[in-house]
Amino acid sequence: MDMSILTANGIKKAYPLPGGELFWALKGINVEIPAGKLTILKGRSGSGKTTLMNIMSALDAPTEGEVFFDGQSVAELSEAQKTKLRRSGIGFVFQSVALIPIMTAMENVEYALRLAGWKNGRQERARECLEMVGLGKRLSHMPGEMSGGEQQRVAIARAIAHRPKIVFADEPTGELDTNTALQVVRIFKELNSSQGVTIVMTTHDRGFMEIGDKVYELEDGEIKGGQ
Repeated sequence: MDMSILTANGIKKAYPLPGGELFWALKGINVEIPAGKLTILKGRSGSGKTTLMNIMSALDAPTEGEVFFDGQSVAELSEAQKTKLRRSGIGFVFQSVALIPIMTAMENVEYALRLAGWKNGRQERARECLEMVGLGKRLSHMPGEMSGGEQQRVAIARAIAHRPKIVFADEPTGELDTNTALQVVRIFKELNSSQGVTIVMTTHDRGFMEIGDKVYELEDGEIKGGQ
């Protein structure tokens, strides 16, 4: 039986509409994220998967329900504690890579380590993470000198550099061709097995359903299926 690093119970999220009505983006979601595995949140645009991910990663709060991270209720954390959790316990990968264009691959990863409060050996750790994602020969390249897939791999190296307990990847393959997207997902699987990193990834691509250790399919703010 897999140990869960994160559980979300009865998550509902409402947004006010102009007429005073409420739009329920999430309608009572229960998920369990197994430690050291790849969990996929699948659904088309508007299904609620990004809203759910933002709540699980402490970027947003639910209207109802509770998230437990490593057994700790996120709702009971102060804003300062939530910020610390996001900086040190969580890594983020987004669809738009958002690398700093005037920094090399190495400097981008190093900068993330500095933000996370990593004191010593930043260069060594940055190099190690870039080698993990297959970019050992691209350390001194600028983002503009790299393909989209390579940039996304730098973003993954940046996300795992401070040894987070969990990485949230929101549509990380959304702007990549199928072959490059598959390479990115294979890197995630390799990080699961070699580093024990827990990864939660959103996608609308049905092709990745087989690859996830656990898959939740969302539709209109509800879980419709999974494996």
